[in-house]
Amino acid sequence: MSVLVVGSVALDTVKTPFREVKETLGGSATYFALSAHHYTQVSMVAVVGSDFPRKYLDHFKGKGIDIRGLEIKKGKTFRWKGYYEYDLNQAHTQRTELNVFRTFRPKIPEEYNKIEYLFLANIDPQLQLSVLRQVRKPKLVLCDTMNYWIEKKRKELLLTLKGVDILLLNDSEARELTGEHNLFKASRRVLKMGPEKVIIKKGEHGALMWSKNSHFAVPGYPLEDINDPTGAGDSFAGGFLGFLAYTNDLSEENMRKAMIYGSIMASYNVEDFSVKRLERLKDKEIIERYREFKRMTHFEDLSE
Repeated sequence: MSVLVVGSVALDTVKTPFREVKETLGGSATYFALSAHHYTQVSMVAVVGSDFPRKYLDHFKGKGIDIRGLEIKKGKTFRWKGYYEYDLNQAHTQRTELNVFRTFRPKIPEEYNKIEYLFLANIDPQLQLSVLRQVRKPKLVLCDTMNYWIEKKRKELLLTLKGVDILLLNDSEARELTGEHNLFKASRRVLKMGPEKVIIKKGEHGALMWSKNSHFAVPGYPLEDINDPTGAGDSFAGGFLGFLAYTNDLSEENMRKAMIYGSIMASYNVEDFSVKRLERLKDKEIIERYREFKRMTHFEDLSE
């Protein structure tokens, strides 16, 4: 099975306490696609400007990513500039230039309509809703959001949530959306908004998945080197949904495996700047880290 991502492709300038990179490949759709392609076929709907480097288009194609839905418009590509302090869980935005992304109106090609796994990346909930109205009912819709949309487009976001299966957001966003400080209570409130499951990201501390009858926690993978957290959440989404599409199995057991694969992809992503680590990642490395996750989280039951 293949996946469709609708989101942003950008040029990022990022500074951390360790290094700075300028005008490097970024955007939610980019990180998701370069993560998910390790598991399944990925199609992308996004927009870039006429200044977007040709080498990046060739790179997407070289990874087997279908970019027939990537629109190239006259003008400049979306740009983001930000920095991280030693608390690498918190990005500080210095400048956002929407450029051609300002007028982005996703158009889903007819040939994408049969795709059964959909990721609505972090874009205006009105645009997310327009995508849901264009596609035939997918088997699974994963949706991301952020504080800005919760504050500025709450009504539209709540309408969108009625049509998604899993909501992906971080702990502060979950609290803001629901008005609940306790994440257990917050997850219950989210489930009443429409999704069947909610995944709450906690940065280096891992992620939680909640449904009506169960919950599951996956730790963050302990790393010696963390260079750039940008795109970690979208890389998580790529590993999670990519694995589900590959297996085409939505059982609780397989969802839990998918959470591990999501955490694996996020952990590799942060080891280098931009998408460089995802670009050189090998399948055998993914398998090795999965086994490491299993070893470090395994414990025996109490003896009778």
